[in-house]
Amino acid sequence: MSQSIYQEILDYQPKKNEKFMNDTQLEHFKNKLNAWREQLVDDAESTINHIQEDSNQVADINDRATLEEEFALELRTRDRERKLIGKIDKTLHIIELGDYGFCKTCGAEISLMRLEARPTADECIDCKTIAEKKEV
Repeated sequence: MSQSIYQEILDYQPKKNEKFMNDTQLEHFKNKLNAWREQLVDDAESTINHIQEDSNQVADINDRATLEEEFALELRTRDRERKLIGKIDKTLHIIELGDYGFCKTCGAEISLMRLEARPTADECIDCKTIAEKKEV
């Protein structure tokens, strides 16, 4: 991804009295999600290369066991990231549908601060809090 897109993601600041989820905001979150997705895919490819390169170089059984444990940890991390890529793709689809930024439960606007922190958020903080309490 080009440096200018990264800079654009970092430079975005909402303006006072700006319409919620206007074209600028939608483009900002779309860029942010695409950059995040691209980073996760790059990390996955790096892990694959790392495992392929390092798996043949260990002869000692103890070193081999340590290496396999490290690989297992990396693969668990990548599995979580694979699921996150699915959420990012779903969120990008929601942007295309024009429903991004609104709570799927109550329909209220999700705060920009929440979306900046977690761009895949699909519930406002109140609904998410209630849902988490029900989970316990």
